[in-house]
Amino acid sequence: MPSATISSSPRSSGGASAVRFPRRLIAPMVLGSVLNPLNTSLLSVALIPIGVAFGAPPSETAWLVSALYLACAVGQPVTGRLIDAYGPRRLYLIGTALVGAAGLLGALAPHLGVLIAARVLIGLGTCAGYPASMSLIKRESVRTGHASPASLLATLSFANQVIAVVGPTLGGFLVDLGGWRTVFTLNVPFAVACLVLGALYLPREPRPAHGAARVRRRWDLLGIGLFSVALVTLMLFLMNPDAGRVWLLGLALVAGAGFVLRELRVAEPFLDVRLLGENKPLLVTYARQLLTGVVMYSVVYGLPQWLEHGRGLTPSQTGLVLLPVFATAMVGTILTRKQRGVLGRLLVGSAMQLVACVALLVVDAGTSVVVLCVIMAVFGLPQALNGLANQYALYDQATPSQIGAASGLFRTFMYLGALTSSAATAAAYREVADTAGMHMLALFAAVCAALLLATVLAELSLRRRRR
Repeated sequence: MPSATISSSPRSSGGASAVRFPRRLIAPMVLGSVLNPLNTSLLSVALIPIGVAFGAPPSETAWLVSALYLACAVGQPVTGRLIDAYGPRRLYLIGTALVGAAGLLGALAPHLGVLIAARVLIGLGTCAGYPASMSLIKRESVRTGHASPASLLATLSFANQVIAVVGPTLGGFLVDLGGWRTVFTLNVPFAVACLVLGALYLPREPRPAHGAARVRRRWDLLGIGLFSVALVTLMLFLMNPDAGRVWLLGLALVAGAGFVLRELRVAEPFLDVRLLGENKPLLVTYARQLLTGVVMYSVVYGLPQWLEHGRGLTPSQTGLVLLPVFATAMVGTILTRKQRGVLGRLLVGSAMQLVACVALLVVDAGTSVVVLCVIMAVFGLPQALNGLANQYALYDQATPSQIGAASGLFRTFMYLGALTSSAATAAAYREVADTAGMHMLALFAAVCAALLLATVLAELSLRRRRR
């Protein structure tokens, strides 16, 4: 595992000794940030058993995926803004407590509606982990004078990749051992560990000096509301695009325009769109994160359903087929963790994603498990390369005062990608997860991988012309 200790010389002239990133912060940071990938990856092999238990087709169980990502897409930038204002500790503890309570609710859910509600609460609870971790890294980087903690960022990315990829394997064994409800119960011990470590080690916000005036913050509730309406209506349309639902797209555009106008005029905006518009490299990073999310989650959620229904594997066997993704992603992160290059990683990662998606177009119910494992191994390395590249770009492009909101919005674009892939999965598997539907989904993922590759080639070409 990458080294998590970062040392550097202080920037002040009088500091000669090295200042280290506090190691006690690493465990709560990593555990908090992996709650979201834990809940996304564990569920991927439980969708078929849940559908059987409640008599629901894939088009209905897809809401278990979409509900969490809708909650996260809206909640991440809001939580990130709160972290910028009040510090990471409070939001971290509140979020992890909510995850534990929602895990219990899901484990006891009597029908699909309650299970979907539990997923919404889990999504909201997991919104704090990643922006809180990025905020802590940025703050400690300023304190220690280390401007680019590559090893710690790699550790954070590594942990998320490990959980995201090994999750289906773990989820498959849990489902085989105790049924699908165990994937919700697992949230409880994770939440308890986060609460204990967070309460013990996360730094408290400094209290104002005696006699100092408290800063009164005004919250842009109208802006948050318009942002939420625009995002939710857009996703509802994408989940089931139909001529009769075009009004949702129209409402999303109207709410989005209203949001931009509001943020341009208000004194303390929820999201400073003017500053965001001036930071074009960050906007490009967000777009690449969206495309990366579409491809990744199309495979993470779409392929397991086909492996269980179309290929006839058990949940635990499905998890084992996906295990090579974990192995190559882990190797890729370890080998490249100290390199700061972004475009080189994205070039190799997007090209390999495209190759893996095209390979899925030729597999069928008779394809050997060995061949499937090889394709998954090819797919794993891009997850390490693309994940690290996008995260490094975010860290370098966001300012310290906005790192929480910028990180939350970064995750929002990933969730937009996940929701888009969920909509594509539901469209491909209308009634059953058959081979034809899997090929349709693989083709969609290949197009998105090609778009990601095209953006990287375009930027490399532009840089050559400038030189």
